[in-house]
Amino acid sequence: MDKAAHPKAVWWLAFFCFIESSFFPIPPHPLLGLMCLAEPKKAIRFAFVATVSSVLGGLFGYAIGYFLYEAIGAWVIGLLGLTESFPVAACYIREQGGLAVFFAAGTPVPFKLMTITAGFIEMNLLTFLIAALAGRAMIFMVVGILFQVFGAPIKAIIDKYLGTVTTVFVVLVVGGFIAFTQLAGGDDDGVSENACDSATEVRGE
Repeated sequence: MDKAAHPKAVWWLAFFCFIESSFFPIPPHPLLGLMCLAEPKKAIRFAFVATVSSVLGGLFGYAIGYFLYEAIGAWVIGLLGLTESFPVAACYIREQGGLAVFFAAGTPVPFKLMTITAGFIEMNLLTFLIAALAGRAMIFMVVGILFQVFGAPIKAIIDKYLGTVTTVFVVLVVGGFIAFTQLAGGDDDGVSENACDSATEVRGE
């Protein structure tokens, strides 16, 4: 909590939000939550920083997929254990477009997988940007607004149930990774394995 209230904490928040959207495995949400707990009156400002930094990081991930997939992108996805999920992500983005990116940006689904994949398949950049901004704003700005409006009561509740909240959050994050990994092994959603494979063979629509 002391570090979260430090003046340089905002820069660390921006840094972690940026790299998490492109290659870093640990989500920045706990840091944002702690900073909002430490200084509820600045919660919206913190959430805004998190949103903008995360979207910029998403653009960096897009650039990795677009320009450097073979050199860097494939290695990052493999390091995260999401190689088999890559064709599935490509399928979803091709079929759902911005909705797929919006879903990943606003849920525990690994966002960096979607940003790199979107760049690789050359998703429309404006669509990607709007979807990423909407999803990240939803997940970060809601937190900031709640802390700004209900700062003290929320702090008391989280202080009391911090262990439970942390456990639930970790389960959701791990679940997001597992969900994409499992989706890669079947076609329950009507996406065949061959279709997923072909989705990564040709760049562009």
